[in-house]
Amino acid sequence: MSFHSIFKAAAIAGLVATSSMTSASAADLTVGANIGNVPWEFQDETGKTVGFEVDLATEVADRLGKTIAFENIPFNGLFSAVQSGRIDMAVSSITITKKRLESVSFAQPYYDSDQSLTVAASSGLKSVDDMNGKVIGVDTGSTGDIWATENSDKYGFAEIRRYEGLAPAMLDLTAGRIDGYVSDIPALLYYTKDKPNLAVVERITTGEQYSMMFAKDAELATQVNDVLTELKKEGYISGLHEKWFGAQPEETTSTVSILEMPKL
Repeated sequence: MSFHSIFKAAAIAGLVATSSMTSASAADLTVGANIGNVPWEFQDETGKTVGFEVDLATEVADRLGKTIAFENIPFNGLFSAVQSGRIDMAVSSITITKKRLESVSFAQPYYDSDQSLTVAASSGLKSVDDMNGKVIGVDTGSTGDIWATENSDKYGFAEIRRYEGLAPAMLDLTAGRIDGYVSDIPALLYYTKDKPNLAVVERITTGEQYSMMFAKDAELATQVNDVLTELKKEGYISGLHEKWFGAQPEETTSTVSILEMPKL
C-alpha cells in the first residue's frame, strides 16, 4: 500500500469520518480523532478510517454495546471538544500528563512512547544537537510542541513551525521548508519505513504513555478503563500491536500491563 496515496486521500477527505456507516449524530459514542495520524487513525486508499486506535475504540464501543462514529478534529481541538461535550472521548496517540489531568480524564494507558527527530536523509543532520539555527516542525499542542518550546533556547532552534498533523509537516520537510520534525516515534518509524529520502535520526526520551481522553471525571472514562483491563487480559491489545507494528509488545509495557486510571 502506498502511504503517499493514503495521505493524498486523507488530505482531500471530508471533515467527518465514520465507522460502520454510523453518522456522528446517530452514534451512541462520538470519538474525536486527528485523522491522518499513522498508524493510529488514518484513511486508507478507499477512504475508510483505519488504525490501531480505530480498532481499539471500535472494540471498546462494541464491548459497551454502543455504536461508534469518528469525527476528524485537529489535535489541539480535541481537548476543548471533550470538555465541551461535543465528543464523548478522544484518541490520537494522546499523552497522559499531569497538566492535562487538571482539566480532563484518561483511562489507563495502552502504549509507551517517546518523541523523535526526523530529517531529510541527505541533510547530514544526525541529532537535535545539529539543529542550532534550524527550523523545527511540530504538531500544534502536542508533546512534541511542548518539548521543542521548552528546549528551543538549549538547542538554538531558529523557528518552531506548527502543523495540524503529520502529512503537511512531511510535505514541508520533503520540500526543504523545515529542517526537522519532532513527533511521536512510532508514527514516524511507521511512516518513513518505505521512504529512503527521510530518516528518523534520534529518539528523544520523554517516557510518554498514550490513552483515551474524556471530560473531567466522566463516568465513561471508568467504564472504558474497565474494558481496557479485560482487553489486556484477553491479549486483544497485544494483538493490535502485532497487527500494526509487526511485533509482540514487551511484557513490561502498558500495552500488556494492567494499570490504574491516571490521577493527579
